[in-house]
Amino acid sequence: MYRAVALKAIRLELGMADHDRLGSVAREASVELTGHGRGPILLDGEDVTLAIRSEDVSLTASVISTIPEVRIALVEQQREIGRRESCVMEGRDIGTVVFPNADLKVFLVASLEERARRRYEQSVEQRAAGARGDTGDGAEQAIAEIARGIAERDERDSTRTDSPLCKAEDAVEVNTTSLTIEQQVDRVIELAIARDAGLTDGREARRR
Repeated sequence: MYRAVALKAIRLELGMADHDRLGSVAREASVELTGHGRGPILLDGEDVTLAIRSEDVSLTASVISTIPEVRIALVEQQREIGRRESCVMEGRDIGTVVFPNADLKVFLVASLEERARRRYEQSVEQRAAGARGDTGDGAEQAIAEIARGIAERDERDSTRTDSPLCKAEDAVEVNTTSLTIEQQVDRVIELAIARDAGLTDGREARRR
């Protein structure tokens, strides 16, 4: 949702100092998470699933997420989703601010190097329909640059005054550095079943 608002702000050529206007954009933007979060992400009816994953949007979203006017608007929208139906949400303040009483909170971590590699491969797949890209010096330089951006975002999000990134006291930390995506999903499902968070078994959880 923050990425979608960031994309709209970029398109409107808004400055990050214009907090009132950015807050209005966050309130007025129509951000739809279709298919119970699995389908396309729509911004004012447009599919922006890939567009919001660009590095430019990532950096802007990190800045825009520090603005109280934007956070107030989007937190209320997120809480409204939770009031309408049971859901799984991810975000840097979901377990501490948006849903402090969530049935299960999982705090995912991974090494900076692994996170950068994953982001690089994701960007390559988006550009080349599944190609993994170069593995030589070009790829190493790109990954190093992505790692710097991630580190800067972590620092900015962890030190912001409003809703800083931090682990909730009752969150379960899962280190995903050496886990495949399937293993990560299985681990979260196991935690949900153990917590009796509305799940009966792994197969049913996967269907949901």
